[in-house]
This record gives sequence, C-alpha cells and structure tokens, in this order.
Amino acid sequence: MIRLGFHTSIAQGFARVTARARERQCETIQIFSRNPRGWKYKVLDREDCAVFVKEAAQASIAPVFVHMPYLPNLAAMESGSHDRATDSLQEELCRAGIIGAGYVIMHAGSSADLKAGIKQMVSGINRALESVKNRVTVLIENTAGRGNEIGYRFEHLGEITSGIKDRSRIGITFDTAHAFEAGYDLRSSDAVDRTLKEFDRAIGIEMLHVIHFNDSRTALGSHHDRHWHIGKGEIGRGMGYIANHPCLDGKPFIMETPRMNLGDDLLNMAAARKLVVRRAKH
Repeated sequence: MIRLGFHTSIAQGFARVTARARERQCETIQIFSRNPRGWKYKVLDREDCAVFVKEAAQASIAPVFVHMPYLPNLAAMESGSHDRATDSLQEELCRAGIIGAGYVIMHAGSSADLKAGIKQMVSGINRALESVKNRVTVLIENTAGRGNEIGYRFEHLGEITSGIKDRSRIGITFDTAHAFEAGYDLRSSDAVDRTLKEFDRAIGIEMLHVIHFNDSRTALGSHHDRHWHIGKGEIGRGMGYIANHPCLDGKPFIMETPRMNLGDDLLNMAAARKLVVRRAKH
C-alpha cells in the first residue's frame, strides 16, 4: 500500500506540525525547515524539534521529507550564486538531521547551458554531501521545463545522479504534474506504464523515493507548473493509474494540491484514498 500525506505548515513551530498532519490523516509528510522564499533563517530550537520527532514517531508519520527553499540554484554558472546555493543545501542537510527527516528534496536547477548546469549541480551536491556526514539523502525533483529549467527530461536526472559519488545518499522525487507538463503522458494505464519504463531506463526505478502526487491544471507538454486537485485536472483518471502501478507500491505519496483551508486537503485526501481502495478491490 502507498503512504499518503501533504506538504504541512511549520507555522508556530515544529511542535505544531504533527497535530496538523494528523488532522489531515497523513501517514507521511513534507515540510520546509525555514522560510522557503528567502535566504535568512533562524537557528533551530532543539526542544521544539525534539517534540516533533517524538510526536511524529508516536503517530507513525514516516518518512519525513524536508523541501529546500526556492531561491537556491545549484546549476548557477556564477561562482557566488553557486556557492551560496551549495551552502544552503549543506544547511538543509544539517537541519533535516536535527528534525529527524531522512530526505531533502531539491528542484533541479536552471541554466541556459544544459551540460554546464548539470555539471554545476553534480559538483554542488557532491560538495554538500562530503561536508555533511549524516544519513540524510538528497532527492532531485523533476521539473515542468519552464524557461531554462533542467530536469524536465529523465535523461537530465540520470546524468546528475550518475555523477554523485555517494550513491547511497542520492535519489529522485517524481512530481506527476511536472512530468505531465514536461510532456510525459500519464492519462491512461498504458501511458503511465510507458512513462515509468522510460524513467527506469534513464535513471533506474530504484532511485525513486517519493512521488509528488499532483494533478495538473495545464495541458500535456504545456511546461507551465500548475498543480490541481486530485482527479480534477488534465491528468484526471490517470491519477488512479499512477496510484495503482505496481512499481510504486509502498512508496510515499505527498500531495501539494491547492488549498484555501483544511477542507481542501481533506477532499484531496479522500479522493486519493478512494483510488487506493479501488486498487484493493481489483
């Protein structure tokens, strides 16, 4: 069975996270460890973090994923920008270890020079992993391919992961909306199977650690990153074929669907659970 969860707010501290996750019926969660839209951050409150670690374990919420802030770009050509992004990843690896998260998710970067950008990413990730000697794994997320984004083709991700020295600490986050918007069809059982086989050929299915389970508001190959509610977007019924695919069984599925309030999350959780129940009946 797949494990379902949401990206969950850390407002008012980490000690509040587990309660929010339980309210949303989460079995796994993703969080930011700091403001995702800035560079500054506060030193973590160890007591606050200890409460979260204890309560998450008691609620059997696992695994826990930390998402990198949006500003760092490890594919940057400018040495100052690249170094700052690498330092940010190092900090996130440290923070993930403190809050008991096993993974740090980062977007594939952006560069006008694809090959040079991939080389920069490999260099930065290797440097961060060598600097922070804990057990936290870096997961690179596929992109929709807007502008100069890299990582919208599986081959890009395969090239990045193959360049990482510590293979035990590198993997992939597969975002369903991003893949669809990048041109990978997910609307039928056959299309899902073809896409996952292509992923396996380019990267290796064993490198896939978590699915960002998002429908898409925009069309196949649009390259516009717009998440939508489960089963209500352009992927539609395909969301069920994704949830049902045998090679994804047992994987954590994190939803990053639009929300105005708790009700939106509960509706998306119910829709996702219905897909899992349907699989069990067949």
